[in-house]
Amino acid sequence: MFKRFLKTTAPLALACLGLVHGSASAAYPDRPIKMIVAYSAGGATDVTARAIAPFIEKYLGGGARIVIENRTGAGGAIGFTAIASAPPDGYTIGFVNTPNLLTIPIERKSSFTWESFDLIGNVVDDPSNFSVLSSSPITTLDQLAAYARSKPGQVTVGTTGVGSDDHLAMLMFEKIAGVKMNHVPFKGAADVRSATLGKQIDVAAVNIGEALQATKGGAPFRNFGPMSLTRTDLAPDIPTFKEQGYNIELSSLRGIAAPKGLPADVRERLVSAVAKATADPEFIKISLGFFASLRYLAPAQYTTVLREAETGFRKLWTELPWGDK
Repeated sequence: MFKRFLKTTAPLALACLGLVHGSASAAYPDRPIKMIVAYSAGGATDVTARAIAPFIEKYLGGGARIVIENRTGAGGAIGFTAIASAPPDGYTIGFVNTPNLLTIPIERKSSFTWESFDLIGNVVDDPSNFSVLSSSPITTLDQLAAYARSKPGQVTVGTTGVGSDDHLAMLMFEKIAGVKMNHVPFKGAADVRSATLGKQIDVAAVNIGEALQATKGGAPFRNFGPMSLTRTDLAPDIPTFKEQGYNIELSSLRGIAAPKGLPADVRERLVSAVAKATADPEFIKISLGFFASLRYLAPAQYTTVLREAETGFRKLWTELPWGDK
């Protein structure tokens, strides 16, 4: 009798478990989603995260709520590690920044690579740039090179960390100009801007969108130009580094990722919500207000871009090992 009972009830129990599991999945998200930002509050990644979060909530539906958490330090490694090591249940997502995401595992042992994540979609592509205070007597890149040449190792350059696009830009500028500068890493672009305003550093290596946002907010910055192939629409009057004789092309990708191994349906909902959020006219309008250079990449495109970029940075490491600088 007991065996017969097991035979008849076991399939029913399994079916019920399946229904419960399906209901739980369908209910996603039924609690707040943590969005980790690996850089300090007030920086470009943080501003982008806070701007796009309400739109992701909108397209996830079901009363979704996203809570921003800043986990700063180690050039972004602390935040990236926090995302990669979280349970892959869709309740922890975050921004991953290139090149730091790629350069950190190249230069030192880390608990993640870009393949440790389920890529949800890239949001921003912000060209690198150098800025000084508008009161500085240095008005051109040539003048900066000459000044650095006259003060070997004394010109301080603030960046968002070792291996960041800002840091690599400094190293490339040093190589092309034949100078030696003094690298000062910070936890985020907001800290770099503050240090520049406080005259603690001479040069702020910050992305052009971040710099223009600061200028709009009243910061007295002089921007030397984007390190992009062509002039950016955000500042069409500012010539590129290449136009000024310094052939440097670098930018910061800022995309959204989650721990590897998301349930397929949860991943699909997140991918769809981010794609719709970045295409939302209201978000686009808001992003223009803080000079975000939007470049949406779907997961497959994002994967291709990161794979190719990793190859390039590994090659650069053999020519210009940034970890010792």
